[in-house]
Amino acid sequence: MPTLSTSAACPCGGASYASCCGPYIAGDALPPTAETLMRSRYTAFTLRDEAYLLATWHASTRPTDALFAEEEKVHWLGLEVKSALRLRQRKAVSADQAEEIHRDSVEFVARYKVNGRAHRLHEVSRFVREAGDGGALRWFYLDGSFPE
Repeated sequence: MPTLSTSAACPCGGASYASCCGPYIAGDALPPTAETLMRSRYTAFTLRDEAYLLATWHASTRPTDALFAEEEKVHWLGLEVKSALRLRQRKAVSADQAEEIHRDSVEFVARYKVNGRAHRLHEVSRFVREAGDGGALRWFYLDGSFPE
């Protein structure tokens, strides 16, 4: 599994790994928003950190097979966040909207190369916030769709 120095730029586009995704991947902090979780999961993909990816994947949709093949050589090139639903909906939350604060979606494009050939993954990811290990509320990746 590749590693990053704490002063290295964060793969998700943040200033430094230590001040961006590093604390989440190390387990020292919980991502406070769905977008932050999505960025840390992108970084975990670049690092091939299967443990973090599985821990942040909702149990109802978490895969049971290995996420990475040993022979798979992916070079991640960058992440562009297109939109984060919760950021667009800055409005007061009434009692009947309370459930909505525990759901969010983030649209992004991740660029990568496999065997020198460029690809892009355009996804709208869905996230839920619920109690995790220890009872604290935390965000989990639920699933994603692929816009045309």
